[in-house]
Amino acid sequence: MNIETMIKTSGLTKIYRNAEVETRAIQDVCLEVKEGEFVAVMGPSGCGKTTLLNILGLLDNPSAGTYHFLNEETSKYKEKKRAQLRKKNLGYIFQNFNLIEELNVYENIELPLIYMGYKGRYRKQLVLSALEKMHMLHRKNHFPKQLSGGQQQRVAVARAVVGSPKLILADEPTGNLDSAHGEEVMRTLGELNKEGTTIIMVTHSQRDASYANRIVRLFDGQIINENILQSFSEKKII
Repeated sequence: MNIETMIKTSGLTKIYRNAEVETRAIQDVCLEVKEGEFVAVMGPSGCGKTTLLNILGLLDNPSAGTYHFLNEETSKYKEKKRAQLRKKNLGYIFQNFNLIEELNVYENIELPLIYMGYKGRYRKQLVLSALEKMHMLHRKNHFPKQLSGGQQQRVAVARAVVGSPKLILADEPTGNLDSAHGEEVMRTLGELNKEGTTIIMVTHSQRDASYANRIVRLFDGQIINENILQSFSEKKII
């Protein structure tokens, strides 16, 4: 597999079972994502978008199929091994921000660096850099409830990128924002992508999807088509 391929899945399937019913959340998903791509995943509610994102983000294992991440076949990994890969390589942006109310802005952004084992002085340098990039340095001592929705999402983005992950996974990152704040978050993601960060984003918004260079559409747990908005080779030249 080419080293430029970050993600490659084959026959990826996730089945949820209980005593009465079996639900196929995704079925036979074959997807390839190159390093530096920005991919938007779209489809109606319940089509399997978040399930797919959870598997790609190593938060869950598939029921069947293979998942290569950075040339590692991860589909059967136990949680401890998945956690090691997540910690080193992945950043997450959630629709509901998922900030810790008891921690201020600085502490929320610092938290993943503590888990990664960074020393205090280097942590401070990285956090302040992320705050500056997100234009939130002046809010570093504020708590989440003191911030607007747009500001909270910028903090969530800063937390996701502070450790310079290879891949950012965003689940409806503008879903709880008004149009102005949503556009601000999308511009930030676009800039991060231009700097080389790979992004996979689940969205219902065609406007948000226009920031991607490829749209993957799901229906009933399966990929039904893909649209190229801007060829990856052209994007890398620009």
